Order: sequence, then structure tokens, then C-alpha cells
Amino acid sequence: MTAQGYELAVDVRGLRKRYGGLTAVDGIDLGIRRGEVFGLLGPNGAGKSTTVEILQGNRDRDAGEVTVLGSDPATGTRAWRSRVGIVWQDESAPAELTVRETVRHFARYYPRPRDPEEVIGLVGLETTADSRIKALSGGQRRRLDVALGVIGGPELLLLDEPTTGFDPAARRRFWSLIRALADEGTTIVLTTHYLEEAEALVHRLAVVAKGRIVAEGEPGALRERYGTEATVAWTEPDGSPRALRTGTPTRAVADLMGRFGGEIPGLTVTRPTLEDVYLRLTGQSQEDER
Repeated sequence: MTAQGYELAVDVRGLRKRYGGLTAVDGIDLGIRRGEVFGLLGPNGAGKSTTVEILQGNRDRDAGEVTVLGSDPATGTRAWRSRVGIVWQDESAPAELTVRETVRHFARYYPRPRDPEEVIGLVGLETTADSRIKALSGGQRRRLDVALGVIGGPELLLLDEPTTGFDPAARRRFWSLIRALADEGTTIVLTTHYLEEAEALVHRLAVVAKGRIVAEGEPGALRERYGTEATVAWTEPDGSPRALRTGTPTRAVADLMGRFGGEIPGLTVTRPTLEDVYLRLTGQSQEDER
């Protein structure tokens, strides 16, 4: 699937940004469809957060063309900004207010906000709604950041490492929220270091390294295109384990079936994961180190 033929929520061409002698973003092109959940993956310093900041209008670019919801973020009006929600890596809520006071306060900034009580429930903070923010755990504060990102009912939601500090149950609840927002038509751009999270949520993704996109597509297509060989493992009649790395695992299994005359003891076929592909594309896999 490609972005062609769809109305784009985000259209980026030749985006560049430097900080002194450091090139953070080096010619990125992106086309993100309306209603799509799009992942930006890459190691620290790859340029993901800078790209998100430019999309939100919080940082100037040095070169390139950027259109977000039909406008250039660099000249976005207050009305345009109300259509874009964002969850930064850093906390932004005032420590002395309660969760409920904070969500209600932020709701007043938007022309058509979601119901504050509904949003508090969506992020799982019902039992701490009257607690002061300074008394919350790190994971609870992160959930509040997510609540503030969605309270305005944004058409585009930018999520920069949103589930850092979440426990597994909270992360799964957040995934349900993202799926529900996507079903409502919200366009979502997600940066994350959790490859399982990306695979569970995104329709398409781009892998960024050293300010450039090194691969883009659906997770399954990327595994197919960039994945290393599959591993076929089995147990020999004498009980010894065996394994074969091959680009044709189906043929290998067929050969084993012929040799064993049917069932193959201890058979497993392990195909490359998205994490394997990510590590290979960003030059961090053990294969690339050998």
C-alpha cells in the first residue's frame, strides 16, 4: 500500500534541519494518509523527535516543504493548532493541580474538546482523578500526558515515546485507546522504541537512521524485504538438536518430511521479527558487527 491516491494528512518533501555542525534531519520525505497510524522508528539521535517538532510547528526547519492538515506548520494559526494534539517525551502538567483539574483546564483551550471524564477513563486514571500531579507515579504522569494530548479531539495526534514508564497492563490499555482513535478517523504519528508496540499498532512505518529514512512500508512487507534467513530447527532420531538457516524454509521442511517419512520431531520455523529487521537497517544487529 502507498500514500498515492489518498488525501494526505502529512506531506513532507526534502525536510532538513541542522543544529550547528550536526545534521539532525537530512532530506526526509513522508506521505501519511488521513486516518493512518504511522510509526517513526530509529535509535536515539536519528532525527525522529526533531521531525515531530517540525510537524507540530514547534521548531523551524532549514529546508524542505511541509504540509500538515493542509497548512504549513511554520505559519499555523491558532485554529490549526487546535486540530493537532501532541504527547512530548517530557512532562508538561503543573504539579500542584489534580488530574481532574488539569484535564478540565486544558479542555478549555479547544473549541470542541472531548469530555474530560471520558478522557480520564480512557487513560486509566479514574482512581487518581482527585490526586495532585506531584503525588502520581511516573507511569501515571505519563498517562496524564496522553490525556492532555487527546483532550482536544485532534485530527492529528503526534506521540513521541508515549508509553515510556507504562507497565504492561497500562501499555495494552493505551494500545486500545490508539486503535479506538484510529477507528474514529484520527491520524496518528507514533515514535517508539518498543518494536512490539509498533507492530501491534501501525499501518505503515519508516525506519530513520542518521537523519534519513532507510526503509518504509507495512511491517510485514519490511520483514519480507529486509529480513534475514529463517531458522528451521528439529531433533534428530538420536535426540541431538539441529538447526538450518535458509532463505527457503518451506523447501527445507519438505526435505525433512521426506527424510523422516512424516512428522519431524521438535520442528520449529523462526522467521525474522520486526526487531531483527530494525536492528539490521540501523546497523545495530550482531550480523553487521561480525
